[in-house]
Amino acid sequence: MFKHILIPVDFSAQTRDSLIIAKPIVDIGKGRVTLLHVIEMIADTRRDGELGGFYTKLEEQAKTKFESLLAEGCLENLSVTTEIIFGERVHEILDYADQHEVDLIVMASRKVDRVNPMGGLGTISQRIGILAQCPVLLVK
Repeated sequence: MFKHILIPVDFSAQTRDSLIIAKPIVDIGKGRVTLLHVIEMIADTRRDGELGGFYTKLEEQAKTKFESLLAEGCLENLSVTTEIIFGERVHEILDYADQHEVDLIVMASRKVDRVNPMGGLGTISQRIGILAQCPVLLVK
């Protein structure tokens, strides 16, 4: 069983599937789950700059969405932490996993079109799957 599972959250319908799949593989009583939402920054902006109000509003919306997600009870009886950070999604997810002793990343992934497989390559989940230093479970 895994002691620290990281679930990057974009609040899509697939996010709930990631939570459901992660629950039975976390070490009950000893393990924990971190739900991480990364707010992508617009190039050449700062959180405290002229778009500060915009970023604050996005952060407040994410907090509200986290409350709703946790209220669904998919991770009840587990130690769950929510985190909201700002930056480039792939970089921030990988850094978080490295700095917080994550031993599994569980995240939603889009299905790749068999007719046009190159159209779905290079997604965030695929980049995480390749670059992460810990195991990654992609949920489709």
